Amino acid sequence: MTATRFALSLVFVLTAFPVAAADPDSLTICSGPNRAERKVTCLVDGDTGWERGVKWRLEGVDTPEYAAHAECPEEPEKAAQSTMRMLELMQGGYKIEWLGEKGGAGRDLVRIWLSDGRDAGQVLIEEGFAVQWPHRPRVFCEVHP
Repeated sequence: MTATRFALSLVFVLTAFPVAAADPDSLTICSGPNRAERKVTCLVDGDTGWERGVKWRLEGVDTPEYAAHAECPEEPEKAAQSTMRMLELMQGGYKIEWLGEKGGAGRDLVRIWLSDGRDAGQVLIEEGFAVQWPHRPRVFCEVHP
């Protein structure tokens, strides 16, 4: 690919998909009801959050679930670890790329770009806090005979 063609492709990607800069200081772990009405910015778990009252989900990434959706006793602790790692990553600065698509439960699919240019979802996968989605069930649970 020529340099000109690459530059034009990059311009297209950057203008075709809205990227919103976010305030990392306002990011917390979600609590309380009426998140859309309150326009909160928070993390539900490692792959789901709210940005100014809009619920999002990382595209192509899955993290462990908390107790209500966990498939085994070990999963909620893994969920807490992945959530805290995502919070740590995002508190260093991030931008949200809204992909213009809806995922499960009507959540807006996004990519989160960290201030150093890395994709937060890929970092979680590389560090073992997440797996690529879709996948087969029970990936976060140890196999017991």
